[in-house]
Amino acid sequence: MFNFDGKKVFVVGGTSGINLSIALAFAGHGASVAVGSRDPDKVARTVEALHKVNPRGQHLGVLFDVRDMEALSAGFAEVEHAFGKLDVLISGAAGNFPASAKDLSPNGFKAVMDIDLLGSFQVLKCAYGMMQRPGAIVQISAPQAFVPMPMQAHVCAAKAGVDMLTRTLAMEWGPEGIRINSIVPGPIAHTEGFNRLAPSEELQARVAKSVPLGRNGEGVDIANAAMFLASPQAAYITGIVMPVDGGWSLGGASIAMSGLGKMA
Repeated sequence: MFNFDGKKVFVVGGTSGINLSIALAFAGHGASVAVGSRDPDKVARTVEALHKVNPRGQHLGVLFDVRDMEALSAGFAEVEHAFGKLDVLISGAAGNFPASAKDLSPNGFKAVMDIDLLGSFQVLKCAYGMMQRPGAIVQISAPQAFVPMPMQAHVCAAKAGVDMLTRTLAMEWGPEGIRINSIVPGPIAHTEGFNRLAPSEELQARVAKSVPLGRNGEGVDIANAAMFLASPQAAYITGIVMPVDGGWSLGGASIAMSGLGKMA
């Protein structure tokens, strides 16, 4: 379905969850893949896994916190030294925890804004000069960007900003041949974020029942969407915010999460 032989892909936040699935999928379809995150053990394990999936590819890992522009710039410079120009960037760094607005501290609110929104901006700013023309950027957003959810005021605000950043930069960078789109994953099983928001089997089953397609998603569902948006098949697509959620955001999201505060 996809062929990324010889392509260079950088997955920011690519050492766990959805982003790890994306990194492995690109490698499995021929790409050389770099991943970046804060945890050296996760980075090392991911690079090893990438080599197993695609032994012929050139894979590497870099360490940084997306909130630290100096460290982030150094990480991108390391990737550029190894890869040269990037064909694809996946911007997937995110932070989340359930908290009611009345109990959420300013520092807690700021932490999520700094990781999700400021971090996304800094990642894209670093990537701009490294992107091939044409090149593709895919941001990993969240349904909180347009579906209000209890205990998620900080994430709703941050992810709404991420999606508007996607749209704005699609307009600014499109004339140069850089496409940028957002994927909005629905409930994706076996991920840290989903386990935090739905920590019990009861709540996870409740979420699955609220999905029109009748199941929680898997990492491969998001990976396939990311590869499509990065592929030549999507050459005339930019500035979209695309839910990949089995129809969950059509109404089930707010229903399923309405009991979060009581069940978490």
